[in-house]
Amino acid sequence: MGTRGPIPERSDARRRRNKPESGSAIAPSGPPPDLPDLPEPDALWHPIAADWYLSLQESGQACFYQPSDWATARYAAELMSRVLLAERPNGQLVAALNSVMATLLATEGDRRRVRIELERRPVVQQAPAAVTALADYRATLGG
Repeated sequence: MGTRGPIPERSDARRRRNKPESGSAIAPSGPPPDLPDLPEPDALWHPIAADWYLSLQESGQACFYQPSDWATARYAAELMSRVLLAERPNGQLVAALNSVMATLLATEGDRRRVRIELERRPVVQQAPAAVTALADYRATLGG
């Protein structure tokens, strides 16, 4: 498991002649359809910690999570809440929290290091109304 060194490029951005035997695991972005019933965030958590915990449920990597991963996510949210509510945050707690979040593959860099990629949703660009009207006009004239 490559956890050191620079973050690798996305597979669609790489040009290689010596392709690896096994590629990256690709999962769709967005919440998985078979998400188990999970406990709600604790009412005493800091709002940022609660938002982070809920965001994991909406993320594509959640399809790889097992019940123990969700328990780890609750632990991380509890730790995050304690750090955010503290008057003077402890650097060791912040480092431990970053480590726990990395094991949950919470960032794109963490996922790339273990060769998991989330499919990006295609960007839908709306044509300006004037362009659409001109295209319709040309279509009716047969041009």
